Amino acid sequence: MLPSYSSKDRSENAEALVADLFAAGGWDVDRSPECGGKRPDLIVRRGAQRYVVEIKALAEGRADRVIPLLSQAILQAQANAIDAGNAQPLAVVSVEDASQSLAKKVGSFFERYAPNVAVGLISKRGLRFFRGRGLEALNAKPEELRRRGNAPSNQPVNLFSDLNQWMLKVLLAPEIPVQLLQAPRQKYQSGFELAEVAKASTMSASRFLKQLRDEGFLDDSSRYIALVRRAELFRRWRSASMRPSPELPMRFLIRGSGQQQIRGLVASHEGDACLGAFAAADALGLGHVSGVPPYVYVPKLPQTNDKKWRALVVASPSELPDLVVRQALSPKSVFRGAVHQDSLIVSDVIQVWLDVVNHPSRGVEQADLIYEKVLRPIVGNGN
Repeated sequence: MLPSYSSKDRSENAEALVADLFAAGGWDVDRSPECGGKRPDLIVRRGAQRYVVEIKALAEGRADRVIPLLSQAILQAQANAIDAGNAQPLAVVSVEDASQSLAKKVGSFFERYAPNVAVGLISKRGLRFFRGRGLEALNAKPEELRRRGNAPSNQPVNLFSDLNQWMLKVLLAPEIPVQLLQAPRQKYQSGFELAEVAKASTMSASRFLKQLRDEGFLDDSSRYIALVRRAELFRRWRSASMRPSPELPMRFLIRGSGQQQIRGLVASHEGDACLGAFAAADALGLGHVSGVPPYVYVPKLPQTNDKKWRALVVASPSELPDLVVRQALSPKSVFRGAVHQDSLIVSDVIQVWLDVVNHPSRGVEQADLIYEKVLRPIVGNGN
């Protein structure tokens, strides 16, 4: 049974769902755009294709509710597109559940009344229906139909899923110092070889390599699996990492030496915690920013009755936290790539770059330093 949401929550969830869908499909997503004083919900771009997106959300997937709301979204998207310059309007309606019949009605409305405006219908059960230039790859049937195997799904593979990020690190590892990334270091001729060392299924590795090849990130002339167009690959990777992570500002019940307490905390969690962001940059010898509370990454945020975290309490808004506990959105990539520095588990250099680059506290400065000192030669090797 799907949860019920308030109107505000439903709208926010719909925006996040659409943004993540485009990001997974390889689009650049601006989640806080502004156009001539107006604030559309999203602007998405892929190559020369650029859409200004207006998103509406409903609980019920009824045509007599969806079509009027779609009409409103079309008008707003058209107005926003004018102010956005070289962009096309895209109107999307999100519902809790949508049938194939509803998708057909949306398609008929598009063809009859709005052929020059791109439209979309999505549902939380997996239906993705888009009409517009460059949007066909986003389409997918509902989950229950895909499970029954009635028709193949055209839903795009997320190039930057948790496992895929880890496999990217494995492919890049031979070019990165061992003290900055924990990963196997060899060359691979097949998906089977990559899967074996990355602890992934052969099917997952094959799909990952196919997606890289389809998007032009593999050198087909090489005997080994070799990444090319790396500047674009890293730009896409950075964009895909912009999702906010659940986190808790926390403080120690008994104050002591902050660094020693955090070191003990990470060590006590036996591989289920690692230092991240700016504190990790310091530990890797790449620090540049001070004054930001240390981040500790965990697979899942602690519960109030978790004995492993009894030394900590959630900091109040008026308190300066001793650390921020952040849930890793890509735990395989984060924890498999983490390195040991002086008995402390620390996020790898690529992960640190991804995690600080969008941080409001001088994150761009820290990311630029890491890029110049470590990543620029790696990116240049594939261009």
